[in-house]
Amino acid sequence: QVQLAESGGGLVQAGGSLRLSCAASDRTSTSWFRQAPGKEREFVAALTAGGLSSYYADSVKGRFTISRDNAQNTVNLQMNNLKPDDAAVYFCAVGSSSWRSINPNEYPYWGQGTQVTVSS
Repeated sequence: QVQLAESGGGLVQAGGSLRLSCAASDRTSTSWFRQAPGKEREFVAALTAGGLSSYYADSVKGRFTISRDNAQNTVNLQMNNLKPDDAAVYFCAVGSSSWRSINPNEYPYWGQGTQVTVSS
């Protein structure tokens, strides 16, 4: 059973930055999703197990960076130039057959989520 735990969420002003971390019990390809109130869960970014390839949703490309810290066994999401539309609960997920799948239904393992609030 894979265990995931997100951290790093909080309140930030528009234009600010936050860094989220996903601690995983296994080293595997990892994705970040987010879900705002009343909205579907949406894909944000994905990273291969080796950390060499990444994939981003168009809405975050150029502002967010996904990376792996092998020493800490975490997958991090650096979020810069945050916008009010980025406010959501952010989840990390693993276990999809394709490392860059954007369909949340293809991920069997999820963390509990971390709240990101962006004030305008």
